Amino acid sequence: MVAVWRIVGYHRAESPVTEPITKFGGQPTWLGQPQWPLSAAWGTPMRFLCQIALEPELVRDGPGRLAYVFVTHGDHGRDAEEFDPDVVLPDGGENAVIVQPGTFAGPTSPLTSGPTLYHGDGSPAEYTVDLVRDEDPDPLSSDEYLALPSAQRDSYFQAVDHDKIGGTALLLDEHDWPAGGPWRTLLRLATNWTPFHLNLGAAPVAFAFLSADGSEACLLVEDS
Repeated sequence: MVAVWRIVGYHRAESPVTEPITKFGGQPTWLGQPQWPLSAAWGTPMRFLCQIALEPELVRDGPGRLAYVFVTHGDHGRDAEEFDPDVVLPDGGENAVIVQPGTFAGPTSPLTSGPTLYHGDGSPAEYTVDLVRDEDPDPLSSDEYLALPSAQRDSYFQAVDHDKIGGTALLLDEHDWPAGGPWRTLLRLATNWTPFHLNLGAAPVAFAFLSADGSEACLLVEDS
């Protein structure tokens, strides 16, 4: 079994959240020098999605305490045609996951604040979350998953198909796994079902992954 923290609720912040806790939107609580990632195509700051407090069970003996997730994303009111398809790729230069303490290898700016999440009406969005500690089943390869009897396959899918920190990732296509690794699941988020607006595709699920030593991370988006 794999340790997981299920996201079971969002709470809209009444004032800026500056503690080093898991949250979505607002501005990052930098532990070290700010490292705001820049879009590879435009050279402009990416949009801050969330920061994730790294539980000891996630980082093991690694140095990381917070992971910051960013995506290239237009401002409120932009046309859907401006959606950048490279945002779904872990090596497309249009998303980033930064672990601190630590140094990010991609292009960054020393901004302390920048573009952040917004609601469907364009108003700023910042949320803390309710997390429930639980366990996910162990990971299966695509072949192992497809070889399960139908009822067991459905049961396994339902067990891992939830928004969470940590746990087990089930990718629709095993070839989507990012290069390098080995990787552990850091975040699973069905972005069409959040209280904030995030255009990452038609029916996207964002997965962030953490390296075995907890020093680096990456993001990919699967869109069914």
